[in-house]
Amino acid sequence: MSENLPNSTPRHVAIIMDGNGRWAKERLLPRQAGHNAGAKAVERTLQAAQKAGVEFLTLYAFSTENWIRPQEEIDGLMKLLEQTLDKYTKEAEKNNFRLWVSGEREPLPARVLEKIDYAVNATAENTGLTLNLALNYGARQEITHAVNALIAEGKTSVTPEDLQKHLYHSALPDPELIIRTSGEERLSNFLLWQAAYSEFYFTPVLWPDFTEAEFNKALDAYRARTRRFGGL
Repeated sequence: MSENLPNSTPRHVAIIMDGNGRWAKERLLPRQAGHNAGAKAVERTLQAAQKAGVEFLTLYAFSTENWIRPQEEIDGLMKLLEQTLDKYTKEAEKNNFRLWVSGEREPLPARVLEKIDYAVNATAENTGLTLNLALNYGARQEITHAVNALIAEGKTSVTPEDLQKHLYHSALPDPELIIRTSGEERLSNFLLWQAAYSEFYFTPVLWPDFTEAEFNKALDAYRARTRRFGGL
């Protein structure tokens, strides 16, 4: 690994989109209103990332732990996901976006899986920014998935490279920058393997209020840092 050059743009940015519920609560609105506003922030961030020259954008959309939320909220999130995937697929040709999804397929609803498969296949040949949705995703589960795949191959000794090949998307580069909104400062089971040398940027801004200007603040903070990867 080499030191990051000054004023460079990270190739891969990952975001923990946090604060939808608090945004809604502050406005005396139902939580779903916060999720709907958060979907608009996703659109803004996609455009901002593409404009900045980011190649990969991973968004933590739904964690394996989120299933413990009230069923009404889960149903609303799944419906919103369906609508977002439909819109994304329609706009992908114009924007040249490509969609990947990282996570376990079970127990996602059949309709969601159908729309995921359609969107992934429809955008597979696009050459612009790759949006990687971390959906029903947990980093510990991803690592366990990789280890079980290696065991199934008969491996008795593995290297980091072996494990990397069995992650959900082995071609996904490690994120140089991980952003978390809403003031929380933890990874919450997100990209634990890939975050080994990531830079972190925490902002008190709630996700529905995250704008292109806020995204660029995070990029500027990243560019101001020196990355040594254990060297001098």
